[in-house]
Amino acid sequence: MVEKRLTGVARELRNRPTDAEQRLWTHLRSSQLRGAKFVRQHQIGDFVVDFACRSLRIAIECDGGQHSAHTDAARTAHIEAHGYRIIRFWNHDVLENTDGVLATIAREIEIARNA
Repeated sequence: MVEKRLTGVARELRNRPTDAEQRLWTHLRSSQLRGAKFVRQHQIGDFVVDFACRSLRIAIECDGGQHSAHTDAARTAHIEAHGYRIIRFWNHDVLENTDGVLATIAREIEIARNA
């Protein structure tokens, strides 16, 4: 299966982040969280995820109201098939409970390191 290059899509998404993505990025950038290096809008297979730690194979998605359970399930299965563990947060949770979201990500980092 040949994957399409989504570089232009990823670039456009980086230039138009949501408020939740901006908030989360301020805590993930420059390896601030447990020394894990995250990148924004990273292509995995045929999808672009909001954030990815390539070395630990962790993908993070910030979901807004446009997401549906059926579409997200298929997307998650595709990303997991590429060896990534995907973590999803609602935009509202990122904005209203940033510390809780960061604690969840930190736990996933430690789990991935100890696997």
